[in-house]
Amino acid sequence: MFNHQGLKGLKQTASTAIVTLLLSSALVTPGFANDSANKSVVFTEKEMQTAAWIRDAARADNMSYKILESLTTEVGPRMAGSPGDARAVAWAEAKFKELGFDKVWKEPVTFPAWKRGVEKAEITAPFQQPLVITALGNTVATPDQGITAELVEFASLKEMMLAPSERIRGKIVFINHKMQSSNEYGLVVPGRSKGASEAARKGAVAIVIRSVGTDSHRFPHTGVMTYDADVAQIPAAAMSNSDADMVARMIKRGKPVSLKLEISASAAGSYTSYNVIGEMTGTELPNEYVLIGGHLDSWDLGTGAIDDGAGCAITMAAAEFIKRNGIKPKRSIRVVLFANEEQGLFGGKAYLAAHQTQISKIQAAAEADLGQGPVTKMASFVRAEALPLVKQMHTVLAPLGIEPGDNNAFPGPDMGDLRMAGAASFGLALKADDYFNLHHTPDDTFDKIEPARINQAATTYAVFAWMAAQAPISFGSGVELLKASK
Repeated sequence: MFNHQGLKGLKQTASTAIVTLLLSSALVTPGFANDSANKSVVFTEKEMQTAAWIRDAARADNMSYKILESLTTEVGPRMAGSPGDARAVAWAEAKFKELGFDKVWKEPVTFPAWKRGVEKAEITAPFQQPLVITALGNTVATPDQGITAELVEFASLKEMMLAPSERIRGKIVFINHKMQSSNEYGLVVPGRSKGASEAARKGAVAIVIRSVGTDSHRFPHTGVMTYDADVAQIPAAAMSNSDADMVARMIKRGKPVSLKLEISASAAGSYTSYNVIGEMTGTELPNEYVLIGGHLDSWDLGTGAIDDGAGCAITMAAAEFIKRNGIKPKRSIRVVLFANEEQGLFGGKAYLAAHQTQISKIQAAAEADLGQGPVTKMASFVRAEALPLVKQMHTVLAPLGIEPGDNNAFPGPDMGDLRMAGAASFGLALKADDYFNLHHTPDDTFDKIEPARINQAATTYAVFAWMAAQAPISFGSGVELLKASK
């Protein structure tokens, strides 16, 4: 149980003098908490002490690492619509109950399923070499005998779209768009998601892209792609970055490069999975809640440790720590493990559809879906009257190395539509310098997880969730927030 007077006995905590100084500065900041007009919208000294205790105690005693070990060991790959998906749902429901959540339930999410099948590729001329590839999610299959055609290389999707059809017709398009850093994901990923249809418009028979990732390993990155309804559907795959370099070197020799591609992927009908939800019930406003979580599904090449088992474990552990230590906030803390994020944000869309009349009940939303952490920045999306509270939250989180962000936060992919509907939101930015080396590859495994990193992230979510749930006023929702953001 938590002892509000227990700061002195904690190991690895700041001295009482430092804590007092932090609390004092937070409570008398000019223009905010020291303003008599704002006294009703600040955390009390006791609440600030509780938040500081959570910050210091949770770093050494949260269950994020153990929860993630359990998920990756006992379930492993859990691609949406697969047997692993069903095992993950059962695991999540049982784990929430084991961790002592007050309420545990499931909400259905239905989507079209897809199966991977065989995936092979080789250069047949001028220098025969096998390639390491993976089919992109939702791709159609090649004919049984495969497709063999000349490769035509482009530096980006845009360059391919500007090329004349005569250059592409009857060939396999190779988009060789190298992702240099995590900041370039948005620039590179359209080649994966839209490339097949754009290549088909110009008569291509297939498309192979350089993996959307920052690594140099011989592991391809899978990922979802979609077809436009008005063009032919052609097979789509990604090759490892090291193979993409090798193919580019072949092309530079000036001789036609031919590739044979074999894919047996297929649609697998409609499938119903579930958003799995656990809730710690608030004491005063139980029907209002702080919403945290991650997506439960993963791709099938690795075991989904980084993407997004870590996000599930971080948020489950944050709520569990608060409950286990007897810290009872005014509002509920709800953890949602979303279904099928990877193939189209289906879980997030289903959650909005099921709860769209209750947006005002969401005190704050924040999703963890960018690896294991640590958290480096916290941004908000709240009404102006709540900004003094956000400032106090930043004061508590600063010793964890977390910088303040702006008031235009994005909460994460599955919660993005909730934010667009007006839900108060927070963006807890996770350090992602190695995330795109691993995600969507066979290398996304538990051995990459560093306890100190994931523990810091879970601690941050615990502090955030408790303070948001305990806040003396609503952080705002609906038209008020949407107007303020324009």
